[in-house]
Formats: sequence, C-alpha cells, structure tokens
Amino acid sequence: MKKLFALMAVFCLMSVAAFAQKKTSDFSGVWSLDVAKSQLGERSRIESETMTVAQTGNDLKVTTDTKRQAPPADAPQGGRPGGGGMGRGGFGGGDGTITYSLDGKETTVDTEGPNGKIPVKYKASVEGGKATLSSSRNFSGPMGDVSITTKETWALSDDGKTLTINRETTSPRGTNSTTMVFVKK
Repeated sequence: MKKLFALMAVFCLMSVAAFAQKKTSDFSGVWSLDVAKSQLGERSRIESETMTVAQTGNDLKVTTDTKRQAPPADAPQGGRPGGGGMGRGGFGGGDGTITYSLDGKETTVDTEGPNGKIPVKYKASVEGGKATLSSSRNFSGPMGDVSITTKETWALSDDGKTLTINRETTSPRGTNSTTMVFVKK
C-alpha cells in the first residue's frame, strides 16, 4: 500500500510539473501604460500609450498609439516631429503595427526611414509564460553606419491584468533600459 501511495504521489507531482511547464501566456488585449509605475528614459516624454495585442496561433500582432509631451524649449532643433525614437512601430515615435512570428523564425519588414526604406529584422518566441521579442536594423545616416537593436521581455501578472515589459535598446547613443508597466483595459 505504501508503494502504491508513493507511486501515486510521484505521478501527481509529475503531472503538476508538466502542466506548469506547458503554461503559455496569451498577451491579447488592449493595454494602457501606467506611466507612474513605469521606469522610462528622460527622453521618452511619453504622456500616454495604448497597446493593442492580438495573439493567434503563431502570430503576435502589436499596435501602439503613443501621445508624447512637447520637447523642452531648449531642445536641439531639427528632430523629428512627434518625438524621435524607433520603437515597436519603427520611425516616428514608435507608433504603428508589427506582427511577430512566434515560431522563433526571423522576419524582415521594410520600414520607411528619413533616408528611404530600412529593413528591420524581427524575432519572437513565447516560452514559460514569457514572451521574448527582438528587432534589429542597420542603415547609413549622416554620421555613418548605424546599428540599433531592441530586446524585450514580456511578463504577465498572475491575474493577467498587468503586463510588464523590460526593454533594452542599444544604439550609437549607448544602451538604454526601460521598464513599461501596462494595465489591461
């Protein structure tokens, strides 16, 4: 009887462990940035951001809409209207739509830039309840060749109502790390 009980206990533990390993997160929903809880760079000037995510099969479609504060009066002139940056949506402040393939394969999308089209390489996967997204772009600018890479880790809270995105962007300006906290609408 003791052997049967021990065998049943081992079976139950293995079942729980297998279930926990298979946990995948569905990041779908409309998310609103909680600016107060986020750790954003001083140059971001984000006033608000809404992110709409649709996760189906092997695709993760992300649409962002960002409202930025006006740059300070003493900011250098000649920048891009609406804020700079090359966030999830490419040029123009990070707004737009990107569809990531969740099978781990890299996809390339041509994005319009100030000097013409720029190929942007995207890669994503969901594993262990977290999503890992990356993008990279290389182009020639007025100061020479430029390479920009962004890596994001997405994690949902246990109740699925809070999405935390840790982002690291490396560019000629150096490495910038941010934490963005979104609340499900």
